[in-house]
Amino acid sequence: MKFLIVNTDYAEFLNGLYARHSGLSEQPYGEQLRIRYASRFGVADFYSRNLRALGYTAVVNDEEVKPVEEHFTKVAKAQGLALGKPLEYDESQYLHQVPGGVISNLRHQLRLIGKEDKLPETLEEAARVRADFGYPIMVTPLSQFVVSQAAINVIVGERYKEVTDQVIQYALGIWGKEAPEIMAPEVKDKILSRRRAKDWENWSASDLSLHELRQKYGATISDEELLLRVYAGPDAVEALFTNAAPKQLDSKQSLLQIIEQLSKKKDCNHVYIRRNGISLTLGKAQSDIQKDL
Repeated sequence: MKFLIVNTDYAEFLNGLYARHSGLSEQPYGEQLRIRYASRFGVADFYSRNLRALGYTAVVNDEEVKPVEEHFTKVAKAQGLALGKPLEYDESQYLHQVPGGVISNLRHQLRLIGKEDKLPETLEEAARVRADFGYPIMVTPLSQFVVSQAAINVIVGERYKEVTDQVIQYALGIWGKEAPEIMAPEVKDKILSRRRAKDWENWSASDLSLHELRQKYGATISDEELLLRVYAGPDAVEALFTNAAPKQLDSKQSLLQIIEQLSKKKDCNHVYIRRNGISLTLGKAQSDIQKDL
């Protein structure tokens, strides 16, 4: 199968193109088209990326095209021209089906740990995780389960070496009785073969009424605190109260002294500092993290 790709260029770009190539308008259409495509402006890997997501082979060297697009984008911005950009269509969205809000949060969280460049790889992995899980509907909380596990797989470098409690619960059928039946058997076995799964095996939801829950956790606490105690557990809530005030570093110290102190903390693997438009991200090497453990 072959594809016909139609580009619609805006007037400012075409006027600039013909101004830079004197006499171009008098040339045959084929030559005009060749000059247009030689600019590669506003195209980059848009077509090739989406064709690959559909399962087709795109004979395009994306690495060579990208710098050209970046160059002409800078030129357009410097000259105050509108940026040529294809419509926001992404075929891979139909594969992973991750909601936009979840993608925004994922990008932010990856940025905080200095791994924002892993976003495309994580979304690709999300499509595979979703397939492993039996194609659950991608709404809260299932979409978060899929994306969180995909991010862990990418960051750790091995699929399902580490899993969240929610993924274990999903494999046990706590979040839907059909899950254990529709999951890929080898993935479900790998998830449930770990010791942590034994802790959740005999878990069952509380049948206590709202009145009974208030008698158990406190008749005078707020609705918000009640929900926290029921779903997060009393220990987690008490920790919020006992550790409410974060430890403050001496503001008179230099930035280098503060970074040196933070680097010695065994429970701190990533540091993100932002102030007055300047940001700094630091992270321990994997070998150092293993030593701390």
